[in-house]
Order: sequence, then C-alpha cells, then structure tokens
Amino acid sequence: MRGPAAPQPYAPYLEPVAGAAWWTVGAVGIGTGTGTVVLAAGLGLTGWLVMTLRRRFGSGAPMPRGGRTRLLVHIGVTVTVIAVAATLLGMTDYAEAAVPAAAVIVGVALVPLSSQLDERAFVLLGGALMVLGAAGVLFALNTAGTVYSHGVVGLVAGALFWLAAAHRTGLLAEARQRVRG
Repeated sequence: MRGPAAPQPYAPYLEPVAGAAWWTVGAVGIGTGTGTVVLAAGLGLTGWLVMTLRRRFGSGAPMPRGGRTRLLVHIGVTVTVIAVAATLLGMTDYAEAAVPAAAVIVGVALVPLSSQLDERAFVLLGGALMVLGAAGVLFALNTAGTVYSHGVVGLVAGALFWLAAAHRTGLLAEARQRVRG
C-alpha cells in the first residue's frame, strides 16, 4: 500500500546533477585507478537516480512566473563566484583550498535557493556543505596533496546532494516504508 503521492518538486534533477559534478571533483582528487572506479560508480548512481526521478516526476512541476530565470541567474552567479575564488586562490599558496572554498560558496548559495524552490532541505544541505568546506580547508592546510581537500570534500558533497535529492523527491520515505514492511 502506498502512502499519499509526493508533491511534484520543482527542478527534480538539480541535486542529482550537482551531486554528479561534486562526485567527479572528488574522484579526480583521488587519482587514477581507484578514482576511475569511484567515478564510474557515482555516474551509474546518478543515471539510476535521474531515470527514477524522470519516471516518477517527468520534468517536474512548472516553476512560478520568472522562477526559471531566477534559478538560472542564481546558478550562474554561484558558478562565477566559484570561478573567481578558485582563480584567486590559485594565484596564492592556498590553491588546494579551492574545492573546500567552492563547497562553502555552494552552501551559502543554497540557503536563499531554499526559499525560491520552497524546500527547507536546502538549508540543511547548505549548512552541511559549509561545515564540510570548513573542514576541507583545515585538511588542505594541514596535509600534503589533494586527497583530503579535493577527494573527500568532493565525494562527501556529491553524496550529500544525492541524499538531498532522494529526500526531497520522496525516495527515502518510500525506501523507509519498504524496510519497515
């Protein structure tokens, strides 16, 4: 027996695609060999998640008037700020902090996005990404290499985005019901 149908979310593919991007950053930070296997697994999970969401929601609920434009501008500004921050950090001795800084920037950007998409889960996701980014900066400054600062931050951020997608679209609630019987 199924419970009430989950409401149609706006932009149901936003988190899976963002999760795949972060997962790719993390897999690149791990290096070749293992990183390739991890990347393939993550892309496979993203494909499964997108196909499941497409079957369930199609293209999602239509956004309010002007909502799509505001969403695209919000994403564009966030990507621009990340590019500028990464470039500036790359010109200093702190280039390894670029990925954790991007996590903090995305976390900050998700807070106002939560009101635009009417999803409180983005506030929690944004807060988690800010904490992850701060921890990643500490890793970057205290270790050599990019495994922790790029690999761990990217993989955890990707997993958080996928978890948020599963929660927001009702996949977690459905899995919880299946486990309980």
